Amino acid sequence: MKAIWKDCVIAHSDNTVLIEGNHYFPINSLDHNLINQTKTTSYCPWKGTASYYNVVVGGETNEAAAWFYSEPKEEAKEVLDRVAFWKGIEIIQ
Repeated sequence: MKAIWKDCVIAHSDNTVLIEGNHYFPINSLDHNLINQTKTTSYCPWKGTASYYNVVVGGETNEAAAWFYSEPKEEAKEVLDRVAFWKGIEIIQ
């Protein structure tokens, strides 16, 4: 699976976890030159508190376009050390 924005591969892995229609990529599959962490958070009742990354490609920023759970709840432990995407980031096989 690949996560792509503006024709740039942000993450690539054969080991994603599919939850609620979102592919969670291993954190080490990301191009860390294309992301930076934000102060944005949100809360999911069964996964816990999500933190967000901006995705930056060619000088353009897609704000809070990737999220992760640094301390997921026990029932969502499979998302630990994984990142998912939205806001126009294409997930392809």
